[in-house]
Amino acid sequence: MAETPVTPNNTDTPKGLVLAVLAYVIWGFLPLYMKAMEHIGPIEVVAHRVIWSVPVAGLLLVALGRTGDLKAALRNPKMLGMAALTAALISVNWAIYVWAISSGHALDAALGYYMNPLFSIALGAILLREPLTRTQLVAVGLAASGVLVLVFQAGSLPWAALGLMVSWGFYAFFKRSLPIGPNQGFLLEVLILLIPALAYVTWLGASGTGHFGAAASDTLLLAGAGIVTAVPLLIYANGAKLVRLSTMGILQYIAPTMIFITAITLFGEHIDQARMIAFPLIWSGLVVYSIPMIRQIRSQA
Repeated sequence: MAETPVTPNNTDTPKGLVLAVLAYVIWGFLPLYMKAMEHIGPIEVVAHRVIWSVPVAGLLLVALGRTGDLKAALRNPKMLGMAALTAALISVNWAIYVWAISSGHALDAALGYYMNPLFSIALGAILLREPLTRTQLVAVGLAASGVLVLVFQAGSLPWAALGLMVSWGFYAFFKRSLPIGPNQGFLLEVLILLIPALAYVTWLGASGTGHFGAAASDTLLLAGAGIVTAVPLLIYANGAKLVRLSTMGILQYIAPTMIFITAITLFGEHIDQARMIAFPLIWSGLVVYSIPMIRQIRSQA
């Protein structure tokens, strides 16, 4: 999933809506792909997501004729440092997500992405000193109450959900300060991660514990991981320019809702009593959070 950039013309275009919805739907189906690789370690999957994203994103930049921006970024130490930080955060997010899906915690993945917009509000208030409206305070409070219910019931924090929420929230926060286009920025991030990813995959191959090349099905799945990683991110990045920020705020619930449904209906994950309380609390927070955006969409329609 990706951060929401500001829409230049503040209008919803049909093309933008199609691209944005398509990206979220692909993300919603992503657990099915990751579940097929549940026998492969999360770090190995992430390494291949990085490796095979490079040619996909690289070919797009060549087609768009925007390779000059990337070359300039590679010569800028400050930009490289910022991109290294966002690359580290997105790799952590990917690793937690792959582990959650493969280990039977897809509901926690949905929970983490449901909480993300409310975490972003809190992050803005703490780090940017953005004042919280009464509506936002209520929304964040409801989400926090849901987390507390899970803590009291399980006796521990829902680490996977919180890890996804925090890593993606900080990724989106720092990504806003990266002065480069979304397509170029994504390629820069995976290029930074490419060397450690190649080193890890090479080590796995040398030790005989790697899955790439061991079986045709695993090889195809790992190679395809780059496509299912890069394509929705690039579709989203281009679609988000053509719709309003408030519209993207509503559409972002498509993916976690699909993950939630998949976890229950296809993966057979159980909704215990704590989740039966926590999820409605967080959903209520999202409804409260969305009301101003819905009003804005209706007033600007």
